[in-house]
Amino acid sequence: MNPRRKNRLLVAGAVLCGMSLAAGLVLYALSASIDLFYTPEEIHFGKRETGQRPVVGQRLRVGGMVKAGSVKRSTETLAIAFNLYDARSEITVHYTGILPDLFREEQGVVVQGELLPGNVVLAKEVLAKHDENYTPPEVKKAMQDNHYRAGREAL
Repeated sequence: MNPRRKNRLLVAGAVLCGMSLAAGLVLYALSASIDLFYTPEEIHFGKRETGQRPVVGQRLRVGGMVKAGSVKRSTETLAIAFNLYDARSEITVHYTGILPDLFREEQGVVVQGELLPGNVVLAKEVLAKHDENYTPPEVKKAMQDNHYRAGREAL
């Protein structure tokens, strides 16, 4: 083989290996920052399709309704605890900070945080649902599958 052709082949191989390594590092970094969406039922029993349950310490997003009478505020700090429920299950959320203006009992919310032992979520962010004009597809499906309103049976 011609030495010039051999050098080109080595350079092309090195570039290909470098690009593969860079792509692998990017994918690894992205996988560490993914927050998967769960409902309270899926935290307790796992996802219907795969049976996958979140593990303690995992970052996640949880969507549900704030249970009436479950909101407990600290008198000395901005700490708050409340329960999120769907038709089949309930979890506790702890949050420290200022809640959105639209946060209230019997309102749909999405919390983003970390799962603690005992199916408790330590929330870093609380998002209150503001209207029904737009809902992310996974939240809309979860609400249809797992939530019910007065007079409607759970699916």
